[in-house]
Amino acid sequence: MKILVTGAAGMVGQAVVARLHADGHAVRAHDLTPPPGPADDTVAGDLRDAAGLDRLLAGVDAVVHAAAIPAPVRDDVFDNNVAAAYHLLEAAGTLGVRRIVYISSLSALGLAWSRRGAAPLRVPVAEDHPYVGDDPYGLSKQVGELVTATVSNRFGIPAVSLRFPFIGTGERLRHHVAHVQADLGDHRGSLWGWVDTRDAADAVATALTRSFEGHFVVHVAAPDTVALLPTAELLRRYYPESPLTEELDGFAVPISTRLSRELLGFVPTHTWRPTTTG
Repeated sequence: MKILVTGAAGMVGQAVVARLHADGHAVRAHDLTPPPGPADDTVAGDLRDAAGLDRLLAGVDAVVHAAAIPAPVRDDVFDNNVAAAYHLLEAAGTLGVRRIVYISSLSALGLAWSRRGAAPLRVPVAEDHPYVGDDPYGLSKQVGELVTATVSNRFGIPAVSLRFPFIGTGERLRHHVAHVQADLGDHRGSLWGWVDTRDAADAVATALTRSFEGHFVVHVAAPDTVALLPTAELLRRYYPESPLTEELDGFAVPISTRLSRELLGFVPTHTWRPTTTG
């Protein structure tokens, strides 16, 4: 399969390109500047420039759209993220692409960057939770999911929007874990979720080949939080008014990943917690 990966110079994009290349796919990598990595060919440019999209998508079977500005304080974040998603995916549908994976974010719930401290309406938070945000980045990802669903409906393309929490491995992950544990309240909007970069790339690879019809929004997260405090206590401290729809034992992440398991058959395999063998 020939797969276009946008945002291929970013952390997630590079990991996805490497994973898909290792799986034997032909990979075309795109970013504003020529991206590094083992892609079969690279293309640079602005996705908002519709004139270059026919060439970019020529011969492509599937699209992984990871390009976005992940900065909630930038004035251009909404215009950039939404316009890029619309122009690229609309062109992909017109040109006969057969699968779309949109790299979304748990920020699409509206919790992570809320200036007014929005709380979940219920926990664990599932994909059908309504948008409760007030920031341009979360809104751009919410609209990007709607763009993906619209293209899927219009052209009959199987598509999935993968909502990821913090993504990292190695030193990046260790730094994040320490930062969160130093101020659990400051990270309440992220629901203390995370996923290893390798697992994120695996989820994308799985979403490209799994059999399904239509468009789905899917949460992809590690089964545990990055906190040392049990989840029940986290919720009592920081979301005391959010009702629980099921018990969360130990360090269970307060994000539902049922659909990830049932639709994609995907279960993360990496942990940040020390493991012991006996």
